Amino acid sequence: MKVSECMTSRVETVSPDQPISKAAQTMLSTDAGSMPVCEGGRVVGMLTDRDIAVRGVAKGLGSDTAVRDVMSSDILCCYDDQDVTEVADQMKESQVRRIPVMSRDEQLVGIVSLGDLSRSHANEAASRALEGVSEPGGEHNQSHAQAEVAY
Repeated sequence: MKVSECMTSRVETVSPDQPISKAAQTMLSTDAGSMPVCEGGRVVGMLTDRDIAVRGVAKGLGSDTAVRDVMSSDILCCYDDQDVTEVADQMKESQVRRIPVMSRDEQLVGIVSLGDLSRSHANEAASRALEGVSEPGGEHNQSHAQAEVAY
């Protein structure tokens, strides 16, 4: 099964120059926990509600802080014609729950999540990815985040 068969094709994006308060409002109105950050038609990062909380609010940054200051810029993307099993393995390896989906001409065409995989006929791929995502560690490891917060 190809990613294009199970991905979500309607994707809201945010700009790296937007304040995090506006990005959070967009997340609220679209019920999204993460959004691709696009500039000039290119995906330049991902922003999660956790990025806003941990990299922004917890460090005392204001609501006018630019998205670029809290987003993850080293992101994993996949292509719409890739096999879901391959993408699930990438998700497991990188411990991510969502990946922006690109066309071969590098245009954002969707996003694929563990939920998308689990609702498709790729349940085994979703289970494999979830196994990796659920392992402790990664950039937002809770103990790592707590170590950076001054009490």
